[in-house]
Amino acid sequence: METTVQQYHIGDMVFAAEDIFNDGGMPGFEDEEALIVPSGLRGVVVHFGVAEMDETKEIYLVQFENGPDGSLGAPIGCLPEELTQDSTVNA
Repeated sequence: METTVQQYHIGDMVFAAEDIFNDGGMPGFEDEEALIVPSGLRGVVVHFGVAEMDETKEIYLVQFENGPDGSLGAPIGCLPEELTQDSTVNA
């Protein structure tokens, strides 16, 4: 079994590298393809794990900003390619 190397760590500030849509696994969204996080939105990594079906795939739980006051929303499961630490991502 391969060892997974973490790209991000708990507490790291990240940005959505692309629009993140519901893949059907996000509770609270009626539309399976609803936009959950727009590109460029800032968040913080709160947990790290691996995909249940493929333990070689990293999953990061990220709480993204949820309003103008900077409050954080519910954790969202993200793949590493959906995240960046580049703050110049186009929103």
